[in-house]
Amino acid sequence: MIKEITAKTLISRVSGIDSIFGLDYGMNLYRGCQHRCIYCDSRSMCYGIEDFDGDVLVKTNALDLLRDELPRKRRKGIIGTGSMNDPYMPLEEQTTLTRRALEIIAAHGFGVHVVTKSDLVIRDIDVLQRIAHVSAAVSLTITAADDKLSQIIEPGAPPSSSRFRAMRRLSQAGIETRLALMPILPFIEDSWANVSAIIEEAHRCGAKVVIPWMGMSLRDRQRAYFYAQLDESFPGLRERYQAEYGQAYACASPHSKDLYHRAHELCARLGIATQVKPLLSPTVETLGLFDQGQQVELP
Repeated sequence: MIKEITAKTLISRVSGIDSIFGLDYGMNLYRGCQHRCIYCDSRSMCYGIEDFDGDVLVKTNALDLLRDELPRKRRKGIIGTGSMNDPYMPLEEQTTLTRRALEIIAAHGFGVHVVTKSDLVIRDIDVLQRIAHVSAAVSLTITAADDKLSQIIEPGAPPSSSRFRAMRRLSQAGIETRLALMPILPFIEDSWANVSAIIEEAHRCGAKVVIPWMGMSLRDRQRAYFYAQLDESFPGLRERYQAEYGQAYACASPHSKDLYHRAHELCARLGIATQVKPLLSPTVETLGLFDQGQQVELP
């Protein structure tokens, strides 16, 4: 069900140094998501969305808030969207809320980073190209090389092959394109055959950066939903998860060390980065760290 809500604020400051995506600010135009990924952390109770899989809440005043908040920011930076829901879920095709937000961001001279599982993002290449004069990057989340598997674990999202095609289109249009190789579900996706196939295809499609996470998170409602989906699609696997992880929140693949090592080696051979560099000048808060010559690397 689609519901309308009024938000109090829209843009939040990212605390500390975001070494994963290189963000300064976060923005969510919706609450809830239509992609129904079986592993989604946003189902967790801490985020306060009562019916994550039933309701999508549209922030009807989001664009007004954006116009008001951006001029009052003390410094311009990268605005990230896609952390709590997909900004290009099917609903976006009708609302165009993400597109209109990008147009406002372009007008105010901020950069943007989009995380999505949808090929709908190519609709907005023209706006992203305008933002790219400052800084624009799109990370396509792909965790299964096989379309059939991707449709089981992300049933409301376009298949992996559609996302690869979108990656190619974005790259050809001059948009920095990245692969968000996360989460890699233990015992389902954590084979080197799957991981290497994704990286190699991303390279062919023009990805410049691979951001890996060889594992997943599990807590409260997220765990309950995930286990129910395992019972339906992967009978017997729930017991393996329970034996391996118990009530742990961070659930790294048993093969994570080897997967990280081999993924870094493959990316190095292909000339793909595995570390995000700041796309704009470092903030005042981060200048000290970079002056000391330190680097923030992914696992």
